[in-house]
Amino acid sequence: MQDDFDTMGEQWQQQGVSNALPALQLLGRFARLNKQLEQAFLHCYRQQGLKQGEFDVLATLHRAGPPYSLSPSQLHQSMLLSSGAMSSRLEKLEQRQLIARRHCTDDRRVVHVSLTEQGKALIEQALPPHTELQQALVAPLSTQQQQQLSDLLKIWLAGLDKRL
Repeated sequence: MQDDFDTMGEQWQQQGVSNALPALQLLGRFARLNKQLEQAFLHCYRQQGLKQGEFDVLATLHRAGPPYSLSPSQLHQSMLLSSGAMSSRLEKLEQRQLIARRHCTDDRRVVHVSLTEQGKALIEQALPPHTELQQALVAPLSTQQQQQLSDLLKIWLAGLDKRL
């Protein structure tokens, strides 16, 4: 099965560039895949009245389990965001009454972010279409291929984490 990146590779080879082709093709395919995945998820979230960042916060709180509450630092570490980006998201979600921020009774400096009933209902409504989309997106790969790719990406990410 030939794709655009095979054609580009052939063109680069004709220009005398060959040692960089595997990386060029891999990263090009990865970039295209990333764009397609991003668009598919954005469409899914929009149907639930959410943005990606909003979905991520609500899903992270839900994933934490009852009482669906985390500190802002636990949230931003879990989501790999800066604290500034997290504050903006929390502000918007709080305005929509999907989360509540409460000071700890023992230490007023400590804040907990919790799903409201409305937030819990929304994320529970949004999760089934999200997981169905995930399954559809990986369906072209067998279960074994999915695991192989996941293992390879894990190795790749670990190597990048050491370099960056």
